[in-house]
Amino acid sequence: MKRIVMFTGLSILLYQTGCKPKKEEKEEASKYTATSPLRVDTSFTKEYVSQIKSVRNIEIRAQEKGYLQNIYVDEGQFVKAGQLLFRIMPKIYEAELVKAQAEAEGAEIELQNAKTLVDKNVISKNEQAMAQAKLDQAKAEMALAKLHLSFTEIRAPFDGTVDRIPLKLGSLIDEGALLTSLSDNSQMFAYFNVSEPEYLDYETNTKDRGNTKVGLLLANNTPLKYKGDVETIESEFDHETGNIAFRARFPNPDKLLKHGETGKVLMTVPLSNALVIPQKTTYEIQDKIYVFVVDKNNVVKSRNITISGRMPDLYVVESGITETDKILLEGVQKVKDDDKINYEYQVPQEVISHLRLKAE
Repeated sequence: MKRIVMFTGLSILLYQTGCKPKKEEKEEASKYTATSPLRVDTSFTKEYVSQIKSVRNIEIRAQEKGYLQNIYVDEGQFVKAGQLLFRIMPKIYEAELVKAQAEAEGAEIELQNAKTLVDKNVISKNEQAMAQAKLDQAKAEMALAKLHLSFTEIRAPFDGTVDRIPLKLGSLIDEGALLTSLSDNSQMFAYFNVSEPEYLDYETNTKDRGNTKVGLLLANNTPLKYKGDVETIESEFDHETGNIAFRARFPNPDKLLKHGETGKVLMTVPLSNALVIPQKTTYEIQDKIYVFVVDKNNVVKSRNITISGRMPDLYVVESGITETDKILLEGVQKVKDDDKINYEYQVPQEVISHLRLKAE
């Protein structure tokens, strides 16, 4: 009988010892943290899809027809202004120039003879004027022949990089045929579209913006190490999209950027009296963002919110909650609608102070 009592007492002790951690874990799991949205003056970085263009990009086309006799450059090669790129077989144009020069020399002789005869009163001054006109015409023909001959040599109009060369040596080309393209990539333009409200904010907040520099996020999600400047804004809004085009200029000393690339312009947008919340207070369902609002009875209710801006750790809230609401900060993934919870409230200023407030 004594053994039975000892065994029963030991069992009760083990049972109590085993249940205690589970009870404590349950109590600990039921503790949550809540806070409230905060009104602040801040700024955030907004991304705009952009098209990157060379400051100068032109097509090099043939101005005369003929056979492509020489190609002096290769695709992707950097060339200097005035450098010879192509030569079109010049024999015909050389012959035309020789002919024009001979006709000009003959007209010069005729004019000299006409002057001599006028001095002797053999012919009238009108005939001398006709001889002068014939010489002027011959000189014009000679100048035109020189110009046509010069067109057989295609030179670079500025420093730049040669693009693809579609034609090969010996190709018969027509006037206007595309030989290649030339890009000046020393600096680059980034074109991006801005909505009408954002345009108005940009123009009216010029004095408050301070730093007007913009960044560029490349297609591999790495930022360009050089900052750019917004230079121009187009004169009209696109009636279909309601946007207006901005143009930013970026330096390109490393020649990393090429004509036709894409990227995202990163513009810092000032915000006055913005309502911000920590990103970790939210969760997403089918591209919609929600928070859990804690009511006066400590019951949580999910609420859809609209976001107008993003910062590294924060969201800028456009609608859905107010600064008087209490929202769940810790434990968002543990609760569901209509759960009653115990929570500890943290002042929003303290919560925000540990987060990255300013846009990077």
